[in-house]
Amino acid sequence: MENVKKNPITMEDVAQAAGVSRMTVSRALRKDGLVSERTRDRILKLVEQMNYVPDQAAGSLSSQRSGFIATLVPSINNVHYAGMIQALTESLESTGLQVLLGYTEYSTQREEALVESLLKRRPEAIVLPYDGHTERTIKLLKKSQVPVFQLWEMPDKPIGYTVGFSNHDVSYNMTQELITLGYRNIAFLCETNDEWTRGAARRAGFRAAMENAGLSAHRMIRFGTPPMSIKDGHFVGSNLKQYYDDIDCVFCVSDAPAFGVITALKEQGISVPEDIGIAGFGDFEVSRYSVPDITTVKFNAQELGRVTANSILRLIEPGSTGKKPSRRYAIEVENCMRGSTSKRQ
Repeated sequence: MENVKKNPITMEDVAQAAGVSRMTVSRALRKDGLVSERTRDRILKLVEQMNYVPDQAAGSLSSQRSGFIATLVPSINNVHYAGMIQALTESLESTGLQVLLGYTEYSTQREEALVESLLKRRPEAIVLPYDGHTERTIKLLKKSQVPVFQLWEMPDKPIGYTVGFSNHDVSYNMTQELITLGYRNIAFLCETNDEWTRGAARRAGFRAAMENAGLSAHRMIRFGTPPMSIKDGHFVGSNLKQYYDDIDCVFCVSDAPAFGVITALKEQGISVPEDIGIAGFGDFEVSRYSVPDITTVKFNAQELGRVTANSILRLIEPGSTGKKPSRRYAIEVENCMRGSTSKRQ
């Protein structure tokens, strides 16, 4: 009977087949610059031929590194979060670091449980959105001794590093733009129970801009739970006059409800932007292909992922020659004025 090796192929087996040391194999797998390209190619071919699977658990024990970045997002079907995760993963994969993903479903309690669970595994860093955290989550993050990256906002008192933009200021600027067009009776459409979300910051920015212009900010329409949907916006648009009968523009917390409002208004024969202007937030695909296309706030979600990944590598990569990352990195945000708003007569 043929003598078949029952135990898994080990790094030592690969090293013997290649005629090199175990350390050289380890460096080749990590794409370490100390190994020549010729040697690395030979080792990688043997790894494939021998079906060797590196034991990451053993590697983490010997190096005192876990090899993964913990990342939380509110949902996995939001194109902005997906783009951020993709850019983060692609920027890290060449270093051997992996992204371990969890989603909070917009629940601070679920976020707390995930943070606790992930920190027990000693990630190299933890990346999560700033949407407000429970007191316990804040304590866990502060005591973790793990680099913390809070994304999508620029909080006044960050726990670690921040990459994003001020939702308050961006909303303020868009509201100012709408006022410049001549809108005066602007309503802000957002979710109920949003005090712990970035939507609340956008609402506050709207209020500040209206009040600073000497206009009333009382037209607040709060409906649905985070994240607000097209269906929610359609309901509000179908009943807009029951909320306020003098609205000349609706600034929505995101593009999804903005599209819903436009659709409902068109069904009633109300013209956008001639009768009522509509603005959204996020530059989602639906905003670009809506008829009319939707005035919105535009930013690059993939930039968040790339900047975060580069900052993490500067912190944790041994022998990194790059300077330490900035504690606060603000990405570029711009107002995209489109067909759903127009200059008032």
